[in-house]
Amino acid sequence: MAIERCLATAPAASPPGPDADAGRTGVGATSWGIARALLTPTGIAGALLEATWCGLHLGLYPLGLLGPRATDQRVGYGLGHLSPTRRGLAVQNVEAAETPILLVHGFVDNRSVFTVLRRGLRRRGFGRIETINYSILTGDVRTAAADLGAEVERLVAETGYERIHVIGHSMGGIIARYYVTRLGGDRHVHTLVTLGTPHAGTYSAYGWPSGVTRQLRPGSSLIKEMQQPIRDCQTRFIAYWSDLDQIMLPPRNAALHHDDLNVHNIELHGVGHMSLPITRAVVHGISTALAHLDTRGVAVAPGVSDIGTHRAVTCQPRSS
Repeated sequence: MAIERCLATAPAASPPGPDADAGRTGVGATSWGIARALLTPTGIAGALLEATWCGLHLGLYPLGLLGPRATDQRVGYGLGHLSPTRRGLAVQNVEAAETPILLVHGFVDNRSVFTVLRRGLRRRGFGRIETINYSILTGDVRTAAADLGAEVERLVAETGYERIHVIGHSMGGIIARYYVTRLGGDRHVHTLVTLGTPHAGTYSAYGWPSGVTRQLRPGSSLIKEMQQPIRDCQTRFIAYWSDLDQIMLPPRNAALHHDDLNVHNIELHGVGHMSLPITRAVVHGISTALAHLDTRGVAVAPGVSDIGTHRAVTCQPRSS
């Protein structure tokens, strides 16, 4: 399992080492870890971005409720109308450029959370991007996963691509993971990217008593089921998590650890939960991964880390 640590923005101070929380356990350690992440220049900037984006997202939320799905699709095969970036991907790897991408939102949200990510993927040359809405009254991850499977199969039938990519934010990632690993969805999903998804559960789920939030608590029957062995899963997983994620408690529970899965965990510093789909490092990282993976999940372009490797990789932060 490859673990990569990337910084969304260049921090003014180095992050603490792995032993910084020695002697602290449980909720206290979680609170201390988030507070420590916040009390840095990068953390403060990330908190301000999170607050700003939450305000903008509230304004966009009603628009995201219009219709069950939305499609961004390139029309025709001509390249003259494309920007140099979009033209480059289409020329270098037309299959990667045209492989459909399906975006799945999180709990009590809708597709408007992907406004920035959709635009970023489109600008980087991807030809078909779909977003779907599932009901805010969804009470069971397993049922939502079966419904997602129907959407994936519809998209496969419409486009002729046997395997697509899925990106899930928050609970959308756990729904997609259940479909892929428990319902045979790996036949149709090439790469699953999760953003702030409670792979090991989150203690914040105790703050909202409902059927689905009970499933998202650490140690729930759903979480235990998803830890069971999985045979020959074909899907590649990329899991983004952040030390400033105020919904994932503890934040590290958004990393995906499973011996039977091909997983690439990417840690971000100073990025809030709602900001994950709009962060430049995330948009760029997803675009790079989906543009340069062959059918075995191996990078085919120089400078891109192989998802299938089992070694630690370090991303050097860009200077401000």
